[in-house]
Amino acid sequence: MHTLMWKLAFLLAFILTVCFSAQAQHNPGTFTATGSLTTARGHDSATLLDNGLVLIAGGYCNSGDLSSAELYNPATGTFIPTGSLITARDSHTATLLNNGLVLLAGGEGTYDELSNAEVYNPATGTFIATGSMTTARYLATATLLNNGQVLITGGASSIGFLSSAELYNPEIGTFTATGSMATARFLNTATLLNNGQVLITGGVGNYNGPDYLSSAELYNPSTGTFTVTGSLITARDSHTATLLNNGLVLISGGYGSAGDLSSAELYNPSTGAFTSTGSLNTARIDHSSTLLNNGSVLITGGKGSNGYLTSTELYNLATGTFTSTGSMITARYHYTATLLNSGEVLIAGGNNGSFLSSAELYEASYVAPQIASLSATSGAVGTPIAITGTGFGPPQAESMALFLNPT
Repeated sequence: MHTLMWKLAFLLAFILTVCFSAQAQHNPGTFTATGSLTTARGHDSATLLDNGLVLIAGGYCNSGDLSSAELYNPATGTFIPTGSLITARDSHTATLLNNGLVLLAGGEGTYDELSNAEVYNPATGTFIATGSMTTARYLATATLLNNGQVLITGGASSIGFLSSAELYNPEIGTFTATGSMATARFLNTATLLNNGQVLITGGVGNYNGPDYLSSAELYNPSTGTFTVTGSLITARDSHTATLLNNGLVLISGGYGSAGDLSSAELYNPSTGAFTSTGSLNTARIDHSSTLLNNGSVLITGGKGSNGYLTSTELYNLATGTFTSTGSMITARYHYTATLLNSGEVLIAGGNNGSFLSSAELYEASYVAPQIASLSATSGAVGTPIAITGTGFGPPQAESMALFLNPT
């Protein structure tokens, strides 16, 4: 048994050495340039596909709305064109469906807001038409529900800001109306909670003048209805909402009656209440917020009182604080941020006074594996050694099973 324990200790040291050595080959907490988009664009969409590629679709550039689309390949660091959208659009939604297709819905077109939708098939590299939304809308939210349907909420149209919501059913390719939100809202957020409900927060609610909203509501897929929940501490729009590993939702930044916001707060689904947490180092709007594999949240770019931002910061749930991390190579807003299977974050396109084709990658800082247990039942050759914990690699594993070597 002493021999077994010695081997266990040696094995654990080996695992940690490999993890640290692998990380040492990178430069964590920094941004590095990667290949450029084939077309400069902002207000587009980016979707991580099941094959690990990233679909960049539509958007806007100096020549107008775009129908072009392209794929980013993390293995080569390059973008290549793929099939074109049926309808040029920007400010639309893009949702990866459970069948591997991507739903693109609504947005703004050449002349007005759109109600039509289409799906991208990665196997063929083509877009095909699907059912149209019941209401034309742009800058709406789209949330994939646990039942495989997509909830579309809010946004704006020629008649003003919308309280209506609808569901897309991938099995029959149609949209149907569902319950309406308690409040019409625009530039709000929608977050799928661990309990299957969708949290809607903030936004602006008056088409004819600023009406920053502190209200929040929950969509229940079982009943198809929205119910009011606790209010934000600070009314805001153009903010971000990120589901954390502990089930809370981090709300950060945005714009309110006082201007650009640095404040942040947490929503607790168990209590239905928002509580303050640490403040951003830089007040910002139209930024991105990405949950990293190590559990921290990366906040990047956007726009502040002094213009377009390169600054970025990390939120640490354990301490409730934001700390500065590496700066982006290029200041940008209205860009896309996509967590890759490698654990890196792809930042692409956007605008900083002109539309951008550049892209860059963020390498997350290393967090040592957290070993919860290490055990074996006997010292026989081939006995499995169970190691449980988190952080064994990207994406994080919760357990490992290793076997003793005969020697």
